[in-house]
Order: sequence, then structure tokens, then C-alpha cells
Amino acid sequence: MNYTTVGVDVAKNVFQLHWVDADTGEIVSKQIKRSGFLEHFANRAPCLIGMEACGGAQHWARRLISMGHLVKLMPAKFVKAFVIGNKNDAADARAIWAATQMQGKEVAVKTEAQQAVLALHRIRQQKVKFRTAQMNSLRGLLTEYGEVMNKSRSALDRAIPGVLGKLSERLPAMLIDSLRELWNELETLDQQIAAIEQRLQRWMKEDRACKAIAEIPGVGLLTATAAVATMGDPKSFKSGREFAAWLGLVPAQTGTGGKVRLLGISKRGDTYLRTLLIHGARSVLFRMKEPGAWLAQMKQRRPANVITVALANKIARTIWAVLAHNTPYQKNHVSVVPG
Repeated sequence: MNYTTVGVDVAKNVFQLHWVDADTGEIVSKQIKRSGFLEHFANRAPCLIGMEACGGAQHWARRLISMGHLVKLMPAKFVKAFVIGNKNDAADARAIWAATQMQGKEVAVKTEAQQAVLALHRIRQQKVKFRTAQMNSLRGLLTEYGEVMNKSRSALDRAIPGVLGKLSERLPAMLIDSLRELWNELETLDQQIAAIEQRLQRWMKEDRACKAIAEIPGVGLLTATAAVATMGDPKSFKSGREFAAWLGLVPAQTGTGGKVRLLGISKRGDTYLRTLLIHGARSVLFRMKEPGAWLAQMKQRRPANVITVALANKIARTIWAVLAHNTPYQKNHVSVVPG
């Protein structure tokens, strides 16, 4: 079946569409208000609809797929290469239309449940940042009065009662009360973060895929739930190597005249999941009692950070293999390349 390709520039209130009429060859650039967007596609034959993977794109992709259309979500960086001339809504829609017809790795369309899990991760990540900022603010304010404490949250909690008691003798009570409130808010943030982790734990217990990859060394609660929700359909990746490259855990390349030079990791893809995988790999390196022959050889010839990223790459490929092949994790499994 021949699908008409439509580029859609998603916005808050007004969407810009771009397509070429298959019968007349007419180039159509059209604005549609948010309220009439779904109605427009409900009255059309099935189309291949391209969109940037921006805010709200997952929602519209799910709705359009339910109507029988095909949807291709693309990273904004991929689409940017097709923008010609000045940047405006019409030019963006035309660029999306052109990019939709080119080969490139799509962004997976996620279910509402997967989106909900990722939303919990974002809320938790934000609260962790708030907590860190609160601690730094408290330390900075106390430094102004000559009180410097050791690093770490536990050192702060041990020192604060005595520090506030000492400062209360020479500073206004309104400041001491405000500093104590700032310190007490840290406990509130701790409780909120723990509550989110408990919700993720309950979801992981009910999800077969999360439980399967949680058996992999270096994969805990956060990594397991984030990996399943971010990946979407594991079979959308041809191999574990492609999944690891999608996460930016492979070297970037540069070269000319037939000479290719490998750089540091490309850092493409989801920064949050890549960070979790690297932290998990670092935990394995420091805590694993029997590292195995591969890690032992790597330690003899590579720096610690290089080994950490290489192990994170291996964990990512293992996650893909467990999910794509629907098999449990086996520590001593040996891959067999088809002949």
C-alpha cells in the first residue's frame, strides 16, 4: 500500500502540515488548530506521518496509530539537517517531511504505562536535584558565618544541630528558624524520593521484562524500569550493538581521505539511561568478587573509566538480548554467531 508522507510540526496550539498530493503533485503547506488536528487525519486515507520526538509527540503518535496511520518519530537533531533557509513553522514541517523519507533510527512510540514510568523517573530526578541544591544552599549560608562542614549528607546531619545551637547565641532567631526549616525540608524530600522508588518497585514486580533484566549484574531498580520504558519494543533494534550505539555507548568517529579516527563515546541518545548504565557498571567493577576473564584482561591494558564504559556497553547489549530473545539471564552464556 502506498502511503502519503505527511510532515507535522507539533506545537501548543497550531500545527503545521506539509505533504505532496499524490494525484496532482501539488505541494500543500497547511496550518491546523489543535482542536481540529485529529479530525483532519480521521477523514484521510492511511498516511505515513513524521514528527519530531518533542513534547506531546508520544500522545499524538498513539492517537494517530489507533486511527490506522503509520507514525515515525525522529530526533530533532536528525531533522535539523533538512531545514533549508530561515527557520519557521512551514520550513520545519517541510524538513520533517523530507526527513521522514530518509533512513534513520526512529524514536520508539511508547505506551502510556511506559510513559508513566519515565514520568516517575523524571520527577525523582528533579527531587534529587532539589535536595542537592538545598544542601549546597544550606552549606553556603552557614559558611558566611564561619561554619564549614565535611562533605556528605550524613556529615551535614551530624553537624547541623550543634552548629545551629552555637549560632543561635549571636544570630537573629528568624534566621535560625529559617535554616532549621531548610534542613527539615531535606527529610521531606527523602521521603518523597523513597515513595517514588516504592512505586517503581511495585511496577517492577508486576512487569516480567523488568524482573528478567534485574538479574543482570549492574542492573537495579532504576536501570531496569528506565531501560524497559525507554526502549519500547526491543525488536525495533537489529542487535544489542545497535541498542548500545543508540544510547551513545560507542566511540564517535571522525575521518577523511580514507583515514578514520575513533574518539570518546558519542553520548548520543538518552543521557539518563546511559548514566544509570555507567553507574551500574562502576558498581560491578568495585563490588564484584569474581570479575571474570574478560574484565581481568581489560584491567591489565585499559584505564578504569574506559573499562567502566566498556562494561556499560556490555550490560546494554545483554539487556537487549534478554528482552529481544525472551530468555532469562545466564551468567556463563556464550553467543553463537549463525553460520
